Amino acid sequence: MDILLEPFFQRALIGGILIGIATPLLGIFLVLRRLSMIGDTLSHVSIAGVALGFLINVYPLAMGLVFALLASFAIEWLRKAYKTYAELSIAIIMSTGIALATLLFSLGQGFTVNVTGYLFGSIYTLDTTDLWMVAGVAVLIILFILLNYKEMFLLFFDEEAAAVSGLPIRFYNIAITMLTALVISVSIKIVGALLVSSLVTIPVAASLLLARSFKHSIILGIVFSEAAVVVGLLLAGTISLAPGATIVLLLVLFLLVTLAARARFRV
Repeated sequence: MDILLEPFFQRALIGGILIGIATPLLGIFLVLRRLSMIGDTLSHVSIAGVALGFLINVYPLAMGLVFALLASFAIEWLRKAYKTYAELSIAIIMSTGIALATLLFSLGQGFTVNVTGYLFGSIYTLDTTDLWMVAGVAVLIILFILLNYKEMFLLFFDEEAAAVSGLPIRFYNIAITMLTALVISVSIKIVGALLVSSLVTIPVAASLLLARSFKHSIILGIVFSEAAVVVGLLLAGTISLAPGATIVLLLVLFLLVTLAARARFRV
């Protein structure tokens, strides 16, 4: 395939593979904590940051990252304030992000076309700076999970036992939310803000149907994610499809096939 020799496609492939590893790694913990919707929330806030970046002529992805990090702190603060209704924090921050993004769009209508790439994904436009940022976030997430695997496993399966054992629960909750903010903010240029949460949840949803253990579910989640990224990019590049949408639809297809196979096996 000639497209494999193109620098823009090579950058897209590298960026997609890195995100394909990082998103399910975090996704398994978010799903277990019933925080699947946090991806949508942080992506909407990131878009507000991207819009502000275009408005004030600052690197958009960096502004999106800053906004997502601030939103992650706000979510944890609200979760502490509404212990009984913790999901309210996600709804409040999502509403704020959408409203702020809409306001910034109205202030800078000239950059609407540029922001559209972040809404629907523009993986072929990844430049070297974008790629380094994606790589840095991916490495950070992988190292954090590897170094804190046992603690995270205990915390997310039995928080009371983790508290009794003396684990800093608040630290890990904030860390996971912040890492999610980072991966969401750097992923929006790859699949778009409207689709980015699917990279976090759908591979995990498929893996949980087949996995025999927690570690197995992580491995399968990464396999599903990487298969969708690589095959999706090759399909999109070959027959001129939207790459972000192709990747997500392949993930949905994998999930449907997994559900069908599991039902068949049970019968």
